[in-house]
Amino acid sequence: MSINAPSFSPLQMLRSLYSACFPVRGQVVSVVITFLAFTRPSVAQTVQLKNAVIITSPSISTEMRTTVSQVLSEEIAKRTGVNLKQVGSWPKKNTPVIALVLSTDEQLTGAAIPVRYDKNGAEYKKEGFRVVSSMTANTPTVWIIGADNRGVLFGVGWLLRHLKMGKNSLAILGGTDIATSPAYPVRGHQLGYRTTANSYDAWTVAQYDQYIRDLAIFGSNAVEGIPFHEEEKPSPLFTIPAAAMNIRISEICRKYDMDYWVWTPATFDLTDKVKRNAELDKHEKFYRECPRLDHIFFPGGDPGNNHPSEVLPFLKDLHDRLIKYHPNAKIWISLQGFNVEETDYFYRYLNQEKPAWLEGVVSGPGSPPIAETRYRLPASYKHRQYPDITHSVRCEFPVEQFDQAYALTLGREPVNPRPYAFAKIQQTYAPFTDGFVSYSDGCHDDVNKVIWSMRSWDPQMDVDEILKQYSKFFFSDAVEAPAADGITALERNWNGPLAENGGVEATFSFWRQLESGHPGLKGNWRWQMLLLRAYYDTYTRRRLLYEQSLEKKANQLLAVTEPGNIKETMDKALATVNKADLQPVAPELRKRIEDLCADLFASIGLQTSVPKYKAKNYERGAVLDHVDYPLNNRWWLSDEFKKIDTVKTAKEQIAALRTIANWENPGNGSYYDDVSSVSKGPRVKTTSYDATDVAWWDNGFSRKRLSSQLFQGSPVLEYGNLEPGVRYMIRVCGYGDALLRVDGVRLSPVLYHKEADGFKEWIVPLSLTGDGKITVTFDEPEESNLNWRLHSRISDVWLLKR
Repeated sequence: MSINAPSFSPLQMLRSLYSACFPVRGQVVSVVITFLAFTRPSVAQTVQLKNAVIITSPSISTEMRTTVSQVLSEEIAKRTGVNLKQVGSWPKKNTPVIALVLSTDEQLTGAAIPVRYDKNGAEYKKEGFRVVSSMTANTPTVWIIGADNRGVLFGVGWLLRHLKMGKNSLAILGGTDIATSPAYPVRGHQLGYRTTANSYDAWTVAQYDQYIRDLAIFGSNAVEGIPFHEEEKPSPLFTIPAAAMNIRISEICRKYDMDYWVWTPATFDLTDKVKRNAELDKHEKFYRECPRLDHIFFPGGDPGNNHPSEVLPFLKDLHDRLIKYHPNAKIWISLQGFNVEETDYFYRYLNQEKPAWLEGVVSGPGSPPIAETRYRLPASYKHRQYPDITHSVRCEFPVEQFDQAYALTLGREPVNPRPYAFAKIQQTYAPFTDGFVSYSDGCHDDVNKVIWSMRSWDPQMDVDEILKQYSKFFFSDAVEAPAADGITALERNWNGPLAENGGVEATFSFWRQLESGHPGLKGNWRWQMLLLRAYYDTYTRRRLLYEQSLEKKANQLLAVTEPGNIKETMDKALATVNKADLQPVAPELRKRIEDLCADLFASIGLQTSVPKYKAKNYERGAVLDHVDYPLNNRWWLSDEFKKIDTVKTAKEQIAALRTIANWENPGNGSYYDDVSSVSKGPRVKTTSYDATDVAWWDNGFSRKRLSSQLFQGSPVLEYGNLEPGVRYMIRVCGYGDALLRVDGVRLSPVLYHKEADGFKEWIVPLSLTGDGKITVTFDEPEESNLNWRLHSRISDVWLLKR
């Protein structure tokens, strides 16, 4: 956040300086303050830093002095070719200086530091910093004044995000004076080196180092590893053994002064003493080998199935071993998967035992409501969020109004920049917490990580400004604003019915122009990811329009089937829908998608295919394997036609073909809704907020009708403009039970097939339609004894005029 130079006197400027504070969970944090100090240069004036030297205060720890100098000089050299030198004393006149100091310092090699008399400034608060450009001892100087080691590192990050960098060019706006400290103390991301990840498992130590550095530059102060995951086979892409990499991640965290968290579930029965002792020994070995370890996060029941009466003593024993090697390390637990009795037991334990070894509670997917957790949790314990920023469907925060075409192709784990959605989500839940460490399984959610980190530093920071800083730092000054707009446009590609979203084509044209105009970014993996989405979204939309039009033509053929041409008509209809394969749309886009997937595997290890790139499974980002999944019902039609071939009479065959032909178009005065479809369910008023209403069958290659792959258990539908005195029938397609009510009245079915894709029918009494409107609801059947995958579901609903 910045302002133009005000036209008033230096005295007025000094009087205008202020500190603003507000409470967040019992602590006081400062907000960003930007102002102009010292002399007032013109707005366009810049301080040239091409020939600058770096001086670091001896008050900064030895390791951090090395780290911040390295980060600053290396990141500038990558972008400009300028190599800044580090010196130990103040240079000659007119040699620019970038000075890194602590707020407790008074001078640096004889030069006075521009301190403020107000010690409540952000640079005096934990992890806070101030960046000032001024003339010091007749030398242009950029001061980075940190409250502590981390504050200096985060100040370097701010400077890198705001420097004007080009080939052999380096500058900063004159008059810069920014002071800021974080609103939330915990700001981190899970980077588990495990087979489940769609990219991390292919990384080298150097790639981990660079990525953790990038996160620090954008305000993150924590990394979470996953050292124990024995149920998984080692990834074929591991660059070094998992045990070795987890230790190296610890070393990297020590280098950047980042908190090192580890996620460590217990997937065995804790009453088994032999396994319990073996687990404790395994943990202790890991603790002993880690050069840095700050927090142990134990997910209560995801995975795992132990009662808290076993979990809590186990965690106490873990803590006893942990502090032998890391005296200040902490234990955390989540209540994920706990039922009401187990949750109540946990809080009784806290209130009675008041365990000092427990630092706090983590709220993640499957946890009790986050506000309830903060309310029930004693104030002495901290509260961390574990947000799922990595998945798009069947998850904690699914994409709202996600078109089925995307859900079937991009799936659960694609490149998923959702800056505005996650800014809103972070804003909603963060006030109940002390911060977050995100759930992430790959670099595909990179934009989301930056949004969470920056908004947790400053909750008021503008999302567009964050995206501009992201684009400026990772791409170039030249595309700062355009790339930021392009990322926003990609998020909007996912808003609502895809067929109606003409913005997808506009976004594609925009990214094509960026691509052709900036060939130097071709090898940049972040750039490659955004291009992949632009191409993929457009290809999917063009396929959707084309393939749906083919199915409409096929249905027109089926609708006029005669007894003498049944086989011929089915063959023609199938040949029509199969043109999607034989005469595909936009093959040039399909080729570019495949090339980008290859580039991403080479540049960052992103695994977009199971057979080609060794993704763990088809739900883990394998977008290349699903790029051509049918967006019409050609697979289903092929299977249905084989069944119809076995039907004995022509009359029955024609009836079956007419049902298919008129499935979505039941005629004037009748209505059809594809439950949970954003484009074909206009009368459905309910939403499944975890998006578990989007099927994942047969590894994403289900041959079922597309509408049957969208469903709800208890949908609500509202109908209006019904004709008084006309008899209506309700038909439902789905699986299991459908306990239907109309205007609250439970109706008895006249047809009730419970098998998958079976029909059920009810006659609506005239007394209920007399006012021209009805509300259809479904009672939830008692199925607590069944796995959720076997619960009843409703996929299609018709209101048919008789």
